[in-house]
Amino acid sequence: MKTYRIAAIPADGIGPEVIAAGLQALEALQRRDGGFRLDVTSFDWGSDYYKKTGAMMPEDGTERLKAFDAIFFGAVGAPDVPDHTTLWGLRLPICQGFDQYANVRPTRILPGIRSPLADVGLGDLDWVIVRENSEGEYSGIGGRAHKGLPEEVGTEVSIFTRVGVTRIMRYAFKLAQSRPRKLLTVVTKSNAQRFGMVMWDEIAAEVAKDYPDVTWDKMLVDAMTVRMVKNPRSLDTIVATNLHADILSDLAGALAGSLGVAPTANIDPERRYPSMFEPIHGSAFDITGKGIANPVATFWTAAQMLEHLGEPAAADRLMRAVEKVCADGVMTPDVGGMATTRQVTEAVCEAIRMENI
Repeated sequence: MKTYRIAAIPADGIGPEVIAAGLQALEALQRRDGGFRLDVTSFDWGSDYYKKTGAMMPEDGTERLKAFDAIFFGAVGAPDVPDHTTLWGLRLPICQGFDQYANVRPTRILPGIRSPLADVGLGDLDWVIVRENSEGEYSGIGGRAHKGLPEEVGTEVSIFTRVGVTRIMRYAFKLAQSRPRKLLTVVTKSNAQRFGMVMWDEIAAEVAKDYPDVTWDKMLVDAMTVRMVKNPRSLDTIVATNLHADILSDLAGALAGSLGVAPTANIDPERRYPSMFEPIHGSAFDITGKGIANPVATFWTAAQMLEHLGEPAAADRLMRAVEKVCADGVMTPDVGGMATTRQVTEAVCEAIRMENI
């Protein structure tokens, strides 16, 4: 039996609630399939840890995480701690420190969940957004001068490297190549951002030559938002910069019914370090402790983690259980249901146990 070491970091807000749900579903999968085992170690890092210690995680936090096969992450952010402190204190040091340069965010409409797009149904919206996850607009390069004075200046420098753009473009083309439609859309803002974004366009054209079976096109990010709403069937695999894909994937989650069903994988494709898997929705302090957080995004994220670990059959079983439960109408309020987090979780676990396949 294969054993995988998993670092669970529930962190903030609804993070502990949904990570607990995800671990419960993973436990049901282990019991049902018996072909693998997850050895889970939980870490109490996050905003509460920051309030006690002045840091979001220990100084040797990333070094301690290197021993694991994957990281199962909840959410980061608290109303009484500055957002840049929480993000740069925990999530980004892990993503950047482990060179998890491919952020992969699949989106599709699950059975039983209605999209806000009136004429879109199952199968009409089936996307994967690939986000460059290590540089670009979130490079952390810049500063402020003359604070508080009328002439105060703040700079935020976007860094785009040929190495960084080429590797994410190759990842996106290869992913598009593996999907039935073999279609990729490259998103930039090269009409206004004439240096880094023009380089993105040029490198996309260079990489495309190595994938002649992939059909690709380009979109400006503002026009892309319109296309996602007006013509979702025309899209399949999408690649964009750190900032642009961050925004577009939230729109994608909303179009699929709720951010509560949107998963994320932060991947080191070379597998030098553990990759990290997290739901998109964030800490959602407005519903923390109410028992209504949607665990579906975390289940889907867990399925991504299982695929990455080499357990595709278990990942498929988990997603079949999620789809069955959603189709049966056992859903949380954010997608029009009346169920609690616990009820959805128990229904998914029961579906895993009862499946005949």
